[in-house]
Amino acid sequence: MLQIAKILKSNGTDGGMLFSFRDIDVTQIDLKEPVFINFDGLPVPFFILDIQKKGYSKAVVHLNDVMNLQDAEEMVGREVYLDVEAEDQDDEDLTGWTLLNRGEELGVVSGMEFIPGNPCLYVGDVMIPLHEDFILSADPDSRVLDLDLPDGLL
Repeated sequence: MLQIAKILKSNGTDGGMLFSFRDIDVTQIDLKEPVFINFDGLPVPFFILDIQKKGYSKAVVHLNDVMNLQDAEEMVGREVYLDVEAEDQDDEDLTGWTLLNRGEELGVVSGMEFIPGNPCLYVGDVMIPLHEDFILSADPDSRVLDLDLPDGLL
């Protein structure tokens, strides 16, 4: 589970709530997939019925089964999660590829982490962000990915 938001306050009398999003753009949320809110230590799924972006990182959100002010008030202060394992990944898995940094070998990609908006590669114990601006070349035939990583990242 990946925390994507926190419920700041109720909004209106129809169950609306003000969410503060972190590390994800509101437009990246798949409305066909549920979000999860923990109750008594267990994740409970909710579907987003309506979302209205307010500024850069906030939005007024309506969830199924949250129909009035009293329901919304019970949710205030809770964290909102996505089940990143359940998301379909359109990104190619680069596990097994040789990773270079400006032509210098860093190692073999041992795994990937598909964080929404920020996929990362694992080379040993090191996590490296995979951003399109860092890619110098990718050769699927030889399975070699050459990046231009910012100084100090490694």
